[in-house]
Amino acid sequence: MKNTIKYINRISIVFILGLTIASCGSKNEGTTEEHHEEGENTVELTEAQYDQADIQIGNAERKVIGSELRVNGVIGVPPQSNISINMPYGGFVKYTEMLPGSKVKKGQLLVVIENPEFIQFQQDYLEGLANQEFLKAEYDRQKELFDEKVASGKTFQQAKSDYLANEARIKSMEERLKIIGFNPAKIRQGTVSASVNIYAPVNGSVREVYTNVGKYINPQDVIMDITNAEDLHVELTVYENDIPRVKEGQRIRFALANAPDEWREAEVFLVGSGVREDRSVTVHGHLKQMYEDLKPGMYVAAKVETDSNEVWAVPEESIVRFGGKHYVFAYAGEKSENDETMHNFEMLEVIKGYTEDAYTQISLADSAQDLSAIELVTKGAFTLLAKAKNTEEEGGGHGH
Repeated sequence: MKNTIKYINRISIVFILGLTIASCGSKNEGTTEEHHEEGENTVELTEAQYDQADIQIGNAERKVIGSELRVNGVIGVPPQSNISINMPYGGFVKYTEMLPGSKVKKGQLLVVIENPEFIQFQQDYLEGLANQEFLKAEYDRQKELFDEKVASGKTFQQAKSDYLANEARIKSMEERLKIIGFNPAKIRQGTVSASVNIYAPVNGSVREVYTNVGKYINPQDVIMDITNAEDLHVELTVYENDIPRVKEGQRIRFALANAPDEWREAEVFLVGSGVREDRSVTVHGHLKQMYEDLKPGMYVAAKVETDSNEVWAVPEESIVRFGGKHYVFAYAGEKSENDETMHNFEMLEVIKGYTEDAYTQISLADSAQDLSAIELVTKGAFTLLAKAKNTEEEGGGHGH
């Protein structure tokens, strides 16, 4: 009987101890949950971690940032800057070294064309010049005789007609020689040639070459195309709903497909007046400066600045994205724990605006807080985000 009572007492003691331990465990769990709640959206770094992460602290700044319309387009040239080289009277290609992509300067030799008929044109011109002095003298003599009523009017009119007809032929032959490419002054000095040089009319580059040495060029044939390098512009496609937002003088930032992070500048100078079948218009933009690597037809992604406002902005790398929301890290100061300095940070939810020149417009989701008074992490935010996620996964009490 005594043994039975002792056994029951032992069971009671074990049961009571078990309840006590379970109760303590429950309190501890509650304490852990409470600590996790207090540490949510916070991160702590030791001095060594802080230095290694290269954290930089700063403040939001007032910046003029424009609202932007994102569009696509190409590098283009106006019709007057896309020049086709031809020969009005045809001939054989005697010489050319031009290749597609060749850079040319105004006045540079492009091609030499040879045609035996050119000699006849120059001969006719020189013969007209040779007859000019005789016909002029005969006209003057007949006029004097006619005025003195010595010569008949018919003789005077014939001399006048011959003289004026020769003058007309000389003028027309001069113009024909100029169109071909000859210099009449050199021909008058006795320089006669069966070939003519064709020179570049502008600075630019050769887009296409349609001939080769020895090939006959007809008057209607294009020898090569040259693009005026000084008149490239951007041609952007803007759809009907966005047309009212685009106006002359607005700033354009554009980037090439092969350099998406290198932004260049242009300015809207013409908005198309006709809407195409796809409900779009072409917007033309003048380049702010010349870029050597631009070529007609290149694809561009562009942003048209449709409005500008002074707003609070931070460097783009200050903002992190997690759980479908955007955050910045506020520096909460430092404290000492066990003789070790700890740096404290707090994640603050923000609302992103427009981005320009690596600065992004932001406002705090909690409008009660003053953004201007908060010290923010301007560099190293992604390191803090990674630290916060790792700490949360490890159950260390810090997360977001």
